Amino acid sequence: MPQGDYIELHTKRNGRRLDHEERSRKREARSKHLIAKNAKYLRGVKAKIFAKERYKEKVEMRKMIKAHEEKDATVKDKQKTDGAIPAYLMDRDEVNRTKVLSNMIKQKRKEKAGKWQLPLEKVKPMSEAEMFKVVKTGKRKRKAYKRMINKVTFVGDNFTRKPPKFERFIRPTGLRFKKAHVTHPELKTTFCLEIIGVKKNPQSALYSTLGVITKGTLIEVNVSELGLVTQTGKIVWGKYAQVTNNPEMDGCINAVLLV
Repeated sequence: MPQGDYIELHTKRNGRRLDHEERSRKREARSKHLIAKNAKYLRGVKAKIFAKERYKEKVEMRKMIKAHEEKDATVKDKQKTDGAIPAYLMDRDEVNRTKVLSNMIKQKRKEKAGKWQLPLEKVKPMSEAEMFKVVKTGKRKRKAYKRMINKVTFVGDNFTRKPPKFERFIRPTGLRFKKAHVTHPELKTTFCLEIIGVKKNPQSALYSTLGVITKGTLIEVNVSELGLVTQTGKIVWGKYAQVTNNPEMDGCINAVLLV
């Protein structure tokens, strides 16, 4: 059964509550009270985990503030000259901005490092007989060149099927998914996000081209709804996530975001 956007559809048809923005603002404002309450009353292992997460957040915040301060700081470089300096040049030290690595390069390095820290490093290999089902159609039954994909697939919005005579791989409509349940490892929260594309299927390059999604596949998801921004303030549009379940068995795609 294909996934339905019934919540979004209901919102489009009927709109939101009149006080939706106000309720959202108040919920956001109350979240700080919840953090303070947890910090005060949590005990044992939960308190340790909570304190560790809060410490990470504060370290990141301090680093960001320090980076901005270094960016705006100025340093005076003394002129290197042999011999005496004239009186009118004594107070004319050149002012140069401190050379700091740009935040964009730092972000790219983080993303590059994160690509190799996968939740699932090893995946069980899958045979071609398990992946494809042979389809025999037409007059020439012996030449069974058509294959039906038994696994969940992703195809874009502008996808158009070829004529049946020339179609080699058949992707059933009931196994085409457009959304995935993506868990943020640091926030410990799951979001239902749209899939942009299939980056890599570890089973084969052919499956990556066909958009087949199996356990361990790297998919690109649209995270613009989460409001993630780079250190320069640019909105992050797409991020990679790895599938952690067998979608064809569960009827949904569960994935972990690569941060």
